[in-house]
Amino acid sequence: MQAVIYGKQVITHLLNSHHEKLQEIYLSKEIDKKLFFALKKACPNIIKVDNKKAQSLAKGGNHQGVLAKVELPLAASLKEIKKAQKLLVLCGITDVGNIGGIFRSAYCLGMDGVILDFAREFAYDGIVRSSLGLMYDLPFSVMPNTLDLINELKTSGFLCLGTSMQGSSQAENLSLKKCALFLGSEHEGLSKKILAKMDAILSVKMRRDFDSLNVSVAAGILMDKIN
Repeated sequence: MQAVIYGKQVITHLLNSHHEKLQEIYLSKEIDKKLFFALKKACPNIIKVDNKKAQSLAKGGNHQGVLAKVELPLAASLKEIKKAQKLLVLCGITDVGNIGGIFRSAYCLGMDGVILDFAREFAYDGIVRSSLGLMYDLPFSVMPNTLDLINELKTSGFLCLGTSMQGSSQAENLSLKKCALFLGSEHEGLSKKILAKMDAILSVKMRRDFDSLNVSVAAGILMDKIN
């Protein structure tokens, strides 16, 4: 599956680490010569477009004059991703900015893979962009039925960790060699059914009386706790 992504940072990452995914380059203004020749070497098919066309391709986003048609990353099978030791499971999180930020944190903090609970086909281009291309570097899988997933992971020896403001488990008291951390959306959190099947519930200790951490920020704190 192909899509258009945009922005110098994400395209530079693909150029350096996944140049084979670049299919076409679109330029709407002059760019640094070093970057131009590197792009031309990796993907000879460079097309100059006017700003109106670039805005259309970027759907109004800040393209910085550099866009690319790319092969999107492919989801791994659940069988493959279960070979990992540390997994992150996103439940009901649909904002691509948050998902991309979580991918970046997961990659940097040493997680081995991400499982998404998308119940329908989801366009990954927004996540590729907001993850600055790191969606290509961290294996991911899609499993719509979270309750079935929990059973699968437990059967494979994973400790399943839920997250909630009321969580009382201490990460340092748990055996975390092989575990899966489940995160819910900012507004809904994890459902009662999911929480009931968890082996332990973690939370972020708040210093002040305010319980509205961005889910991407909370994810980073919790991933750091289990690594």
